[in-house]
Amino acid sequence: MNRTSNHSATRRRVLITGIGMVTPLGLEAPSTWQALLAGTSGVGPIRGFDASGFPVRIGAEVQGLDAERVERTLRKHAGHQHRMALMAAEEALRDAGIAPTPATAARWACVVGSGMMGSEFSELLEFQRRAAPTGTLDSAGLVESASPVAFARHQPTAGLGLLVRRFGVCGPVASVHTACASGGQALGAALQLIRRGRADRALAGGFDSMLNPLGLAGFCLLGALSIDNDDPSRASRPFDRTRNGFVLGEGAGFLVLEEAGAARARGATVYGELAGEGNALSSYRITDSHPSGLGPIQAMRAALADAGEAPSAVDYVNAHGTSTPMNDRSECAAAGAVFGAHAERLAVSSTKSLMGHLIAAAGAVEAAICALAIRDGVAPASANLTRPDPECDLPFITGAPLRKPIRVALSNSFGFGGANNTLVLRKTTDEHR
Repeated sequence: MNRTSNHSATRRRVLITGIGMVTPLGLEAPSTWQALLAGTSGVGPIRGFDASGFPVRIGAEVQGLDAERVERTLRKHAGHQHRMALMAAEEALRDAGIAPTPATAARWACVVGSGMMGSEFSELLEFQRRAAPTGTLDSAGLVESASPVAFARHQPTAGLGLLVRRFGVCGPVASVHTACASGGQALGAALQLIRRGRADRALAGGFDSMLNPLGLAGFCLLGALSIDNDDPSRASRPFDRTRNGFVLGEGAGFLVLEEAGAARARGATVYGELAGEGNALSSYRITDSHPSGLGPIQAMRAALADAGEAPSAVDYVNAHGTSTPMNDRSECAAAGAVFGAHAERLAVSSTKSLMGHLIAAAGAVEAAICALAIRDGVAPASANLTRPDPECDLPFITGAPLRKPIRVALSNSFGFGGANNTLVLRKTTDEHR
């Protein structure tokens, strides 16, 4: 029996009816999905700034971003990461064929996972030049250099504010920052708002860019990044015994979520159901999960229980799979504890192997990938896995995508600071694209 006994058949179901993505693999969801299935790498030398003085000179940058695609009245308020968010959200709503109107806006929610850096590095440099030209703070220069527009743009909730303004959302809104778990937790929060009747529809996802000198320096100091500058496309190799860190990426991913009755009433096409979410906090280290996988174990079990699914029902796992030695080992230990003998029948991959780690956007983008995998009956491969780590003994998809029916997919996102998030997505009987 797949469903757990305490699952409520009367609980409001939440369907995914729209997807939007801006990633290192493409500026829209279809191009990202096709590049992922083709095994195209989005990793290369950093072009956005001079990284020659850093030990890491590679990243997964979004290429060809056109600021003109953002509504003119919002451009001066939008930084680079905000522009990606606006573009991905616009695509998700267009894909769903619905958007807030004055009559429905109060029944829409907006929940976003946002990054930790609100300021553009170029603006920080200009601030330093004006306010501390000799190294000592000049308060007069500080006031003269201050801009109310820039101040507003740098707030942690700036992205949320731009999205709400652009699309006219008047219902519950929230901004989540739990590092790499942010995007997944934002989707989970939106799921709960719809279930509880606080909203009928939600625009939810995540966005981030730390590909700037300050962000790169921070991760270099942590020793978290791969230093394989001479072979960028192979630098991210989750679960491989030679892995030596992740590749820093950037991007945005948004989903339109709808209460099932509302979606059916308007004849929406459906990717699948966002069926469950689970969260746990690992109080072990700021940068690592416990080797036993305790926090991830709790998150996965909670998500499956929330969805009313047994571990044996899961067909595909989009692993957090960062390509760091400790994380990959911990996640595999957790999966072994959660799935037991069924672990041998899973299909597992880490799409970070091709698009890098999108930090606060990762969970939302990877949930979108799970929805597309369910729709198309194909699971993307994990690239660069040629020498499996014997301590990472899950059945990984390598070489080419795996074509198989996927009824239940699980997406893991585990963040610095110990935040762990798992989402469960499920195929529905509703019409699919």
